[in-house]
Amino acid sequence: MSDVETVEEEVAVEVDHEREAMLAEISDELGDEIVETFVKPGDDVWIRITRDAWVTTAEVLKNKLDFRFLNFVSAIDWMPSPFGRDMDSQVDLAMSAAQGDVPDPPDMTIETGYAGGDTRFQVFARVNDVDSGRAVTIKADVPDDDLSVPTWIPVYPGANWHERELMEMFGIAVTGHPNPRKLYLPGAFEGNPMRKDFALLARRIKPWPGIVDVEQMPGEDDEESSEAES
Repeated sequence: MSDVETVEEEVAVEVDHEREAMLAEISDELGDEIVETFVKPGDDVWIRITRDAWVTTAEVLKNKLDFRFLNFVSAIDWMPSPFGRDMDSQVDLAMSAAQGDVPDPPDMTIETGYAGGDTRFQVFARVNDVDSGRAVTIKADVPDDDLSVPTWIPVYPGANWHERELMEMFGIAVTGHPNPRKLYLPGAFEGNPMRKDFALLARRIKPWPGIVDVEQMPGEDDEESSEAES
């Protein structure tokens, strides 16, 4: 491949005309309700809207622009975990501390991903146009002093299950939901397990089961010795 062909290919990847056109179409409908957008060429489109436009956006996407399939509704807590990666048990951490190996405190700077954000919590939804294959991810900031969003069920009935999970796992109320019962946890359970500041008690007792001792592949010792000698 020549240098010219390589440059042309890179330019083609940097500009996703199909997704840019889709974004322009959605922007024409939503106008000032859009806060920020991001297009990742060859991948996806993210649109951050005002919370007040949460339901209006669903209606526009489904009824005017033919995004008739709801993929999911969920949320994310952008606050970094105060427990760090938290993959070691407290017993192991205590032993490390006794040996003078104290880890640095985790960086608590909030970064909110594509299309930005101004709050710790955001709600997300992804919808698809099954005929054309188009898809878009919608997100909205949830104010820290009012953790709630209106339901999408009148527009996308399939939001029912997702919104119940949203309430249970993140503690974000969904106003207007007809049946806000828990899905997973017992009725007396306190807390929201998908929040970053929710301590997973199992990790306080035993190591994360994903941590294993990995055996070296045959020949690795010989390769490392050869590199050290060279």
